[in-house]
Amino acid sequence: MINVTVWNENRHEQKNPVVRDIYPEGIHGAIANFLGEEDIVVKTATLDSPEHGLSDDVLNTTDVLVWWGHLAHDEVADEIVEKVKTRVLDGMGLIVLHSGHFSKIFKTLMGTTCDLKWREADEKERLWVIDPSHPIVEGIGEYIELEKEEMYGEHFDIPAPDQLIFMSWFEGGEVFRSGCTYQRGNGKIFYFRPGHETYPTYYNKEIQRVIKNAVKWTAPTKRNRPVYGNAKPLEEIKAKN
Repeated sequence: MINVTVWNENRHEQKNPVVRDIYPEGIHGAIANFLGEEDIVVKTATLDSPEHGLSDDVLNTTDVLVWWGHLAHDEVADEIVEKVKTRVLDGMGLIVLHSGHFSKIFKTLMGTTCDLKWREADEKERLWVIDPSHPIVEGIGEYIELEKEEMYGEHFDIPAPDQLIFMSWFEGGEVFRSGCTYQRGNGKIFYFRPGHETYPTYYNKEIQRVIKNAVKWTAPTKRNRPVYGNAKPLEEIKAKN
């Protein structure tokens, strides 16, 4: 069983009736519901909970953390970001969705601004599969087409991905690296672009399949983190004249 925590700042749902109508249980609730269809144990956490819902007990029992944020990136406490970073380096998987590209945790792990172009104009998005051999796209055809989404456009200020899984094309002409994997320490990270709050993207079965696949791919290997620092020799070192 994979233990997943779905984190969402849960602010749009409180402030915007359009978002509340689309996601009455919150974006975190919608994601938790479809992940619960798999052999996955799911819990949720939100920004306004004590410790943002990410206590030591929660993080230490989380195999994969799914992150959605937008309005309140700066309200996430630095000490919580450091705890999440440590858990990723120790092996916890991290899936960063849509506007989570600007979250403190993603920018910290990437070491860049993670900035981009954007436009909200009800555009068609076509996510082309760039790496058809990757487990994240199992069960997905040549592309996923979304009738309406927010545009994200290049240049996306991120490090070159370890693997590029999706490249998006938008109706207005822009393209975007929409599915990127990284390894940091023992942990695996997947950034997945779709999921603007005013569109029902997380009800799309293909988008759901990608996130389910990503949970399985980012789940940690049961191995301790390497030991660093001064090391005693494994063999006798003979004195040199």
